[in-house]
Order: sequence, then structure tokens, then C-alpha cells
Amino acid sequence: MKLILASQSPRRRQMIESLGLQPKIQPADIDETPLSGEPPLPHVIRLARSKAQAIESKDRVLAADTIVVLGQRILGKPKDFADFYDMMCALSGQTHQVHTAWCLRHDQALTEGVGTTSVSFARLSDLQIQAYWDSGEPKDKAGGYGIQGMGGLFVERIEGDFNNVVGLPLREVAFALAKSGLNPWNLDAR
Repeated sequence: MKLILASQSPRRRQMIESLGLQPKIQPADIDETPLSGEPPLPHVIRLARSKAQAIESKDRVLAADTIVVLGQRILGKPKDFADFYDMMCALSGQTHQVHTAWCLRHDQALTEGVGTTSVSFARLSDLQIQAYWDSGEPKDKAGGYGIQGMGGLFVERIEGDFNNVVGLPLREVAFALAKSGLNPWNLDAR
């Protein structure tokens, strides 16, 4: 049995490959628009589940979705500089949450989880915000930043799993994969 990663994220692919697995990449094409009145946590869980169910295969399918949340506001990928600037001003000097939901489909059964990490940003200047935008890094990132890159310079503190902010709570996912029979590190899959 193989593993299909229903994601086009190079960071998720690298994390799964760090487990010694070579997933087939097959992004799921679903509508990621929040439902009317849908809170952030149910939203991200629904997206991960929908992505896993959208892939037709007898192989294991792993899907995930990451959102950045400030209060109850979901900060998606910035549409343009104005949207990015608004996000960075909102995050500046504040603590926000990063939720990554994941879903593993195997033999028609679903195993799901969600990781939550609190991230505290330093106060940001307009010059820093502009320079970061000009780097090109934030344009395809939830919340407009990548903690594993230059965006990590804005972070004063995190509480929780760093990998979760990058895009996958790797430990939880590794144990779920082990329980499904993909166990390259001989994890105790009880």
C-alpha cells in the first residue's frame, strides 16, 4: 500500500519524506470557503476531511489544512499587498493560533486530529512589513507568513508544536500512519 498526500505543500511533503516515506502527490480540489457562521476549528477540520475524501484511491490518503486565527478571524493567504499589510498590522504585537487539521483515510476508515499552536509576534514596522512582502515569501502562506523562513524573525514566542505551524503536527501524524501499517521508525503504534 502506498501513501497519497492530498496536498501541494512542499513543506508537508518534506515532513512526510522525513519519515522515510515517498508519498504520491495528488492535491485535492475542493472549495475552501468557510460556511456561513462556521467557527475556525470546525472549518479547518472539515477541510482536511473533505480533502481526504475527495481523492479516489484504495491507497492511504493523508490530507491536511492549516489556518491562522486571530480571535475568531481566519487569516488566509494574502490576495495582494493591501490584504497582507492588513494581516501583518493585525498580527503585530499579538498572539494568534495556528490550527492544522489532518485526516488519514485508510480502508474507508478516517483517523483525524488537529494541532493548535500559539504564536506571539513582535511589533512590526511598516518597513519590515514591506521588506517581507518584497521577499515573495508570504504570498502563498496562510496568515501571510512562513515561520520556517524569514517570517520566523517576527516570532517572539511559540507555545506548542513548531511543525504544526509549518503545516503538519508530525508526531501525531506519524503515529496514525504507524497504526495504519506505515511504520518506518518502528513507533509504538498502540
